[in-house]
Amino acid sequence: MEKRMLFHICCAPCLLYPLKVLQEEGWHITGFWYNPNIHPYTEYRNRLNSLKEYAHRIGLEVIYQDHYDLEGFLRQVVFRENHRCPVCYFMRMARTALEARERGYAYFSTTLLVSPYQQHDSIKDIGYNLEKEYGVNFYYKDFREGYREGVELSRQLELYRQKYCGCIYSERDRYLKTKK
Repeated sequence: MEKRMLFHICCAPCLLYPLKVLQEEGWHITGFWYNPNIHPYTEYRNRLNSLKEYAHRIGLEVIYQDHYDLEGFLRQVVFRENHRCPVCYFMRMARTALEARERGYAYFSTTLLVSPYQQHDSIKDIGYNLEKEYGVNFYYKDFREGYREGVELSRQLELYRQKYCGCIYSERDRYLKTKK
């Protein structure tokens, strides 16, 4: 039986280590781009174009939901700004699980599991809840041990590297932290 997984991708650099590990485990990976949280639009395009270039270079199939839905993201997080990350994880992972179900994938997962800056337990809990809701298995693996390896490889490959998570609030926080 072929092990097929739809794998949500937040950006090309975060894909590097998990993709290597999953392929070594025998998974057939199809990438999935859906990131309405990324702001501003120029940042969104930079991340998307970097992924497209890298995926083409390595022959990775990626399904692109290339719809810049800033308003949709903001509507979901308004009045939840201090607890926005789980809302954002849910939006992206739910879309991935739905797409996986509609396309006949037995598994889904996300590159969000590689970053030490994300709320890992929240991502894990959301994934397992979506598994129950959509009937598609959530593949959990803690990829954080390979984060630095992925960073170094992304530099060697000259991939676009962002300086914040993606949303307008994380961009703001990036600047406020440097002022402290």
